[in-house]
Amino acid sequence: MDDFDEKKVTKELLLWLKNWFEENGKDCNAVLGISGGKDSTVAAALCVKALGKERVIGVLMPNGEQNDISDSHKVCKLLDIRNITINIKDAVDDEMKLLLKGVKELGKEELTSQTIINLPPRIRMATLYGISQTMNGRVINTCNLSEDWVGYSTRYGDSAGDVSPLSNLTVEEVRKVGLELGLPYELVYKTPSDGLCGKTDEDNLGFTYATLDKYIRTGICEDPQIQALIDKKHLQNKFKLELMASYKYGKVLAKVR
Repeated sequence: MDDFDEKKVTKELLLWLKNWFEENGKDCNAVLGISGGKDSTVAAALCVKALGKERVIGVLMPNGEQNDISDSHKVCKLLDIRNITINIKDAVDDEMKLLLKGVKELGKEELTSQTIINLPPRIRMATLYGISQTMNGRVINTCNLSEDWVGYSTRYGDSAGDVSPLSNLTVEEVRKVGLELGLPYELVYKTPSDGLCGKTDEDNLGFTYATLDKYIRTGICEDPQIQALIDKKHLQNKFKLELMASYKYGKVLAKVR
């Protein structure tokens, strides 16, 4: 883990991101949710340096009151990017009512806690795509490898996007890139939280990101119980990291020229 070269990786990331947009969205804008956490902050900073601040649009999406919304505003001001705030509370509440009505017709009296927790991220992603399609954009996925490894993301919520610059970097590696980009320490090392259930990421996971990062990069985990928990989460959520399974039939002979 100590051989991570943030200068080299940051340089390569910026070139890679610039080239991706040249090939998959020339002159398009980068559209991403700005939560005020390290991942969206680092991803936004990468987009600004790779594309220019005029091509980056930040979308703030509180679900009612968001205690740390000031951090989101701080990021947008720091990077000097266009930004809008869309409060998703009404959309979440309306969809929740429709879902509850539907499951009652199916014989269930209430929604599961996971359904309730995962709905806001899915509403946020629908919002990002609505902005992106109207503003000639591409949606930036901001997930990192550590979260993805144990399935700590919402399928078709924060795990969606058109391009993912951070998905092969662990939490600590993302932080190092953030510092290399000159971002404030307090934003890069802000305690990770999903902002949905009132707990930190590490509270929800049952282990620290430092332990997870070390296991991912070295294969070493000193606590057998924690290793078993990480492995279990990874296997249960492995499908999130793969393309949608599909039945294979026939030959495809079309040639793109």
